Amino acid sequence: MSVNLAKGQTISLAKSDATPLIRVRMGLGWQAAQRKGFLGKLIGPKEIDLDASALMYSGREMLEVVYFNYLVSSYGAVRHSGDNRTGGDGPGDDEAITVDFTRVPPEVDQIVFTVNSFTGATFGEVGHAYCRLVDDTTGLELARYTLSGGGSHTAQIMAKVVRLPEGWQLAAIGEPAAGATFQELLPAIDRYL
Repeated sequence: MSVNLAKGQTISLAKSDATPLIRVRMGLGWQAAQRKGFLGKLIGPKEIDLDASALMYSGREMLEVVYFNYLVSSYGAVRHSGDNRTGGDGPGDDEAITVDFTRVPPEVDQIVFTVNSFTGATFGEVGHAYCRLVDDTTGLELARYTLSGGGSHTAQIMAKVVRLPEGWQLAAIGEPAAGATFQELLPAIDRYL
């Protein structure tokens, strides 16, 4: 059963039978918001290029980033599905990042997921945006975070998974930010480490 996450909420990623998850997929989906007015209806929705990234940390030190231009981490633990430059026109993830917890190096204790608008479109121009966490082995959706509220920001620090002694835990962050790339988000991410 999926949990609708609220900003700041955390959930354990242990299965109900206490076995740990082996592989999860963080999916990102969105649609371009319809343009207004007569001309907007003729032209159609604006194409929006959102990009998902996964930043791997040891404490406060960033070790590696997986994003549209670097699709697989050095140990193969984190994989990006590839760049989607327009969003979707139906259900389903437009970009996804898969994490194989069995391959995550022991020094990595946090993986932060971000989304940014590469073209500079604001979240006020994006419709039906979400991120979700899926058990990649079973396809079961575990949690969903709606990127709601529109606004003039061009990025969002979505969530992070944290390694704890009892296993991995998901924390919804949902912090609006400004930036066309993950590099521009680093000062804002630092507050959540």
